[in-house]
This record gives sequence, C-alpha cells and structure tokens, in this order.
Amino acid sequence: FPSHDSTTKLGALAGPAGLITFLLGFLAIWFIAQSFARAAYLFPQEGSFYIYAKQWGGHTMGLISAGAYMFGLLFALGLLCQFTGSYLYSALGTSNAQTLGLIVLIAVVVLNMLGAKLSQIGQYILLVATIIPLVIIIGMCISKANFANLFPFMPNGPFSILQGIKVVVFGFLGFECVASLFNSVENPEKNVPLSLQYALLITGFIYLVFIGSALLAIPGSLFAENPNLTMPEALQSLFPENSGFIIAIVNFGIIIALIGTIHSLIWGIGALMLSYFKILHNKTLQNYIRQGYITQNTTVLLSGIVVFTSFMTVNNTEIFFSLTNVGVVFAYICSIVSLLFVKKEWASGQNTKTIIAIIAGLIIFGLAVESLIKNIIELF
Repeated sequence: FPSHDSTTKLGALAGPAGLITFLLGFLAIWFIAQSFARAAYLFPQEGSFYIYAKQWGGHTMGLISAGAYMFGLLFALGLLCQFTGSYLYSALGTSNAQTLGLIVLIAVVVLNMLGAKLSQIGQYILLVATIIPLVIIIGMCISKANFANLFPFMPNGPFSILQGIKVVVFGFLGFECVASLFNSVENPEKNVPLSLQYALLITGFIYLVFIGSALLAIPGSLFAENPNLTMPEALQSLFPENSGFIIAIVNFGIIIALIGTIHSLIWGIGALMLSYFKILHNKTLQNYIRQGYITQNTTVLLSGIVVFTSFMTVNNTEIFFSLTNVGVVFAYICSIVSLLFVKKEWASGQNTKTIIAIIAGLIIFGLAVESLIKNIIELF
C-alpha cells in the first residue's frame, strides 16, 4: 500500500524513534511472511486464509479467518479513500477532502462494475506513479536534512515506538498476494519464498530511506502542531518558495498510485467476497449465485457500500489503521497457526520461525486492539 501519509503519521506518533518502530514492524512482517509462504507450500489450494485456518479449526475457523481478512481490507480501503480525498483537495483546492474521496470511491466502484480492469500497462503506470513520488520526496527531504531534527528522539515516550507499529504494518499489507500465486509459478517451493524475501527487502529498503529522509527533514514542531500532517503540507512548509511545480508532480503521482490501488483493491475484495459466499454452505446464497443474482458486480457494489459506510462514519485515521490491523493480522495468525499441527515442521525446525511469527502477530494484534479501544473511548 502507498505509505506517504503513513510516514507522517508515524512521525506524529513516535517522532524520530519511528525508525526503530519501522525496523521492529519490518522484522515482524518478515517472520509472518516466511511462515505464510510455508503454509502456501504445505496447503497449495485456492482459498489461502480459509484453507490454512481450516486445517486446524475446521470450516468455522476458516470462515472467521477469511472474513477477518476481508474486514481488514475494507477498512484499509476506507483509509485509502480518505488519503486520496486529502491529496485531491491539496491539488485542486475545491470542494472538500471527504467529498473528493467519496467521488473517487463511487467512480472506482462504477468502473469495476463496468468491467474496466487495469491492464498490464496500467499496472506498470501504477508502479511508476508509486516509485517516482517516493524518489522525488527522498531527494527533496535529503536536501533539507538536519540531524537536529532527530532530537528529542522519543518525544512521546518509549511506548510510542510500539504504538506506531500498526502504521508500519499497513505499508506492507499485500505481501500475502505472492503466496496466493503458489500454483501459478514455476518451481513454487523455491520461488515463492524467494519472491517474498526479495519483495520485502526491496520494499523495506525503499521505505527505510523514505522514512529516514522525512524524519531528518521535517522538524518535530510540525508534527506537534498538526498530528494529521500530510506529506504535501510538510513539503510546502519545507519549500515555501519555488517548489510548486515539483510538489504538483508529487501530488499527481501519489493520487494516481492511490486511485490505482483502490481500483485493484475493490476488484480483489469483490472476488474474495464472492468466493466467501460460495463456501458459506448456505442454500439461499447458493441459489442466488446459480441464478446470477450474486455476481462479481454484486459483491463489488456491496464492498463499495461497506466502504462508503465506514468512510462516512469514521473520521479518525488511527481507528482505520487499528481496524485494518485487527482484521488482517488476525487472519495472518489464524493461517500460520496451521503449521503448528504439522509434525514434520517441528522435526525440521521450521516451527521456530512460526512461533516467532505468531508472537509478533499477537503483539501487533494486541497493540491494534489497545489503540482501537483507546480511540473509541476518546470519541465518547
């Protein structure tokens, strides 16, 4: 997922100590990803979260795991729509961020229902639109780097390091897509784990440089003044003159990347929801599917309605981060627990990594629940 605003949110939560937060979050995702790839190797059937959790918890646990994953993705989508609205408002200066985000959501849902999927060329454009802004922002931040901005290192205390992990994890969501392609790649036993390792290492390095350069350049006072600081706002503060064109390019690239991600995610969630309905073993649902009342378009529309509801009712980005982590990380844990019930995994020593991954997942899950409860209490 694009992590431009995630970086400023991390800075607001943990300050320069966000670098430690990033490293801890990366290590947690690393072990979870290795275990997830192992589950894909041992149970190479379509259905990932449902299939893996079913191995130890039966049909019901499989449904809970797959449902939790969809739940997390739907809230992630709501947050991405909010980010998109903020960037569009920054670029256009018309209407308001919520209205613009809502327009994007409606447009993307309609396009998906019309069958307008991203082509391979579109995916390359999306990749370029994601990388270029990162490179430009890194260059701009390095030009304003000041080691004095690293102090105080923990402005919000040591616990803030852990509180920011939910933001870091959000930036790595999607790695599981590689494991889901186990049956589609050549020599999957070797290539799927390697793909996960390379993807995480490359992504992790880019994000580390990005986060490091941003924290070196952005004074802590900006985070203190505006906890919801966006990257364009930070750049405008750093470059008050002669940078409008560059910032406009960055904004444009980020907006394209966000819209492309939302487009793909809506389609993917619709497909997941359709497959979920198929495995529910509900006769009424099965009849509706056979009769063509429940289709990919139906589930795309239903996904859009759920996202619309959350988008219009939740205004706290931390709640979105927490809800995403609660759903997705719970599904990760349910999936990799299946490895503990495979005897040869104990004999080979593979379950040492599995146990580390489960512990890391439980910590992230617990922190997300704690943050969610805290923010809900503050609302009332």
